[in-house]
Amino acid sequence: MAGRARSIEEFVANLGTAAEPSAGYVPYAEQPGDVFITSWAKSGTTMMQQMFHQLRTGGDMDFDDISRVTPWEDTAPMLGFDMTAAQKASPRGFKSHREYERLPAGMRYIVSLRDPKETYVSFFRFMNGWHIEPGTVGLEQFLPIWMSGGPGGCDYFTHLLSWYARRKEQDTLLFSYRWAVKNKRAMIERMAVFLGIELTQELADLVDHHTTRSFMVEHMDKFDDVMVAKALEEKAGVPADSDSTKVQAQGSDAKAVPEEIAVQIDAMWAERVLPVTGHHDFASLAEEVDL
Repeated sequence: MAGRARSIEEFVANLGTAAEPSAGYVPYAEQPGDVFITSWAKSGTTMMQQMFHQLRTGGDMDFDDISRVTPWEDTAPMLGFDMTAAQKASPRGFKSHREYERLPAGMRYIVSLRDPKETYVSFFRFMNGWHIEPGTVGLEQFLPIWMSGGPGGCDYFTHLLSWYARRKEQDTLLFSYRWAVKNKRAMIERMAVFLGIELTQELADLVDHHTTRSFMVEHMDKFDDVMVAKALEEKAGVPADSDSTKVQAQGSDAKAVPEEIAVQIDAMWAERVLPVTGHHDFASLAEEVDL
């Protein structure tokens, strides 16, 4: 088997091999009230999964993978996962990186947005040492992987514009990842209202604690895609004991993006986002979304 990729081509080949469906897969079947946590890759999806699950269960941590209790439809075929299996509490919740147009209509959607250059660095840190052999693909070569948006995803700009268009819809809870981190208590309150969950002081305190960086780092084995890691090892030879954690001890700095890549990202923003939103950069857009 191939093992960790040493080039973009090997990375694509590994994902193709791993994506082959496994026995036991049952596709998603919608139910009224379902919730999709559908941020773009490395934009706070895991934190929002954790916040959602803690709110609806009152603090359950008895799971081996956050994506087992809030299932990820796009990886379910490779895992042989039953997307209709009973969940621990209501409402049902599902992970996604998709834009609105490729999700079931009439559901509820929780979406955090993040600066594109921060996602670039975070995505690279996540893949480097797990999917990719360290030292073989650098930040300068990572743009094609970043543009892919992760399993089932789309490119960053398609996702951003899709959810920006729904920023005033009652079925969509839209915010920036940085705002949610800086104003976590308010974020917990917003999510509780959105889900129709009564938020007591005790529950708010517990959810706040269970979504701190220190708590999630301490329990990082629950946030390291253990199911996907196992499938990648079995199907593509990517070591399951690689560093696949989604929880980093420190945040990602947009300034680490190479200048030539930053120029390309800025050009795509100017071409695609500015004409639609009127915002010259992410910081300006976030100010509007977070009002």
